[in-house]
Amino acid sequence: MRYLPHTPEDVSAMLDAIGQSSLDGLFESIPEVARFSGALALEPALGEAALMRHLRDLAGKNTGASLLSFLGAGMYAHHIPPAVDQLLLRSEFYTSYTPYQPEVAQGTLQAIWEYQTIVSELFGLPLSNASLYDGASATAEAALMACRLSKRGKIVLCQSVHPDYRAVTLTYFAGRDDMTCVQVPFGDDGLPDVAALSTAIDADTAGVIVGYPSFVGPLADLRPLAKAVHDRGSLLITATSEPYALALAESPGALGADIAVGEGQAIACPPQFGGPGVGLFACRDDRQFLQQMPGRICGETVDSNGERGFVLTLSTREQHIRRERATSNICTNQGLLALSLAIRMSILGKTGFIETAKQCLAKAHYLRARILELPGYVPAFEAAPFFNEFAVRVRSGSAASICRKLETEGMLAGFDLGRVDGKLADRLLIAVTEEHRREDLDRLVTALSHAADGA
Repeated sequence: MRYLPHTPEDVSAMLDAIGQSSLDGLFESIPEVARFSGALALEPALGEAALMRHLRDLAGKNTGASLLSFLGAGMYAHHIPPAVDQLLLRSEFYTSYTPYQPEVAQGTLQAIWEYQTIVSELFGLPLSNASLYDGASATAEAALMACRLSKRGKIVLCQSVHPDYRAVTLTYFAGRDDMTCVQVPFGDDGLPDVAALSTAIDADTAGVIVGYPSFVGPLADLRPLAKAVHDRGSLLITATSEPYALALAESPGALGADIAVGEGQAIACPPQFGGPGVGLFACRDDRQFLQQMPGRICGETVDSNGERGFVLTLSTREQHIRRERATSNICTNQGLLALSLAIRMSILGKTGFIETAKQCLAKAHYLRARILELPGYVPAFEAAPFFNEFAVRVRSGSAASICRKLETEGMLAGFDLGRVDGKLADRLLIAVTEEHRREDLDRLVTALSHAADGA
């Protein structure tokens, strides 16, 4: 059933207001050759029962759900309990509008405030915003924020950062005369190369961005890099694709990061064709940082009766639509995904969060040890510590060929790093979560053994 809210009289009044005599006049700027004419070739409409059968038939053609997957590379399949979806269905949440009016939006505002508190604890930094679109947009916004704070125009971007985050950041900087972004390769150990990054820092460098953990798996001690960055008057920014790592690893804030960003998908929702995401963003407790932080910020206060309440703070709606004056032109947070993250973390609690991370760590280390017993594989990065994702080097053939062979056996063996860097074509990036059983891990080992034998 179609719902068209405007009456013919409404349409006529709107056309009069813009000086058009008909709806066709709205499209005069589109060349005739680019316009579609005739009727769309649509199948006849189906009744509800027939439509549901048709959708089930279409879903049955999918094979991805039945594949045993060890893909990660920025999207991780952790358990999301049904309670999260059920709570998201509450009408207070799915009908809520942008909470500019606190007197009618206390529930939404409190949910955002709780989300901010969780992100602040995750990153070990006291200030957080109401979320951004995803980890990539958060990384780019952090780079712009560093430039505003320092009045400098150069960002040093380590290739240990997720390649999609780097691509979006480079796009933000493309074509600008006042700002530039340079990339520095990570070291042979898969970690940020402190010496190379230090060399790239000059008097115009606003910030240095590194992956934590590195996109290829290793987890760095950021303190030497933080000192090198701060000694040159620059800011250290970290980008985290797997937030469960922060249950066991030192927080970026504790290691000297000034701004920490990341992707919250792993906590908020299952991987779904690459999205949606929830951009995590936190920074140190500094008035200038707070004023320059992009996106919305929810604050806790008291009302005229002394009762606890919540409001958006430091920016008005107009701040987001005045493009030249705004700290960010992202004028909404990913409210549904931020809420989902807050619900999931509340269900897990600190103990559950840490226990889940311990399972991921133990299973990943078990799997890596088993794979390295095989004659066809060697460590990609020898001594570097890692959380739940690691890379192995294929002795003969390529990671792509291994992935193709295992896919025919119903497995997604991991991510072929040659897709982002041709020099890494023999490296396979494998991710493990608490969802993998021991028999799943052993099945992958057996399949990799046979694939190496046939290479």
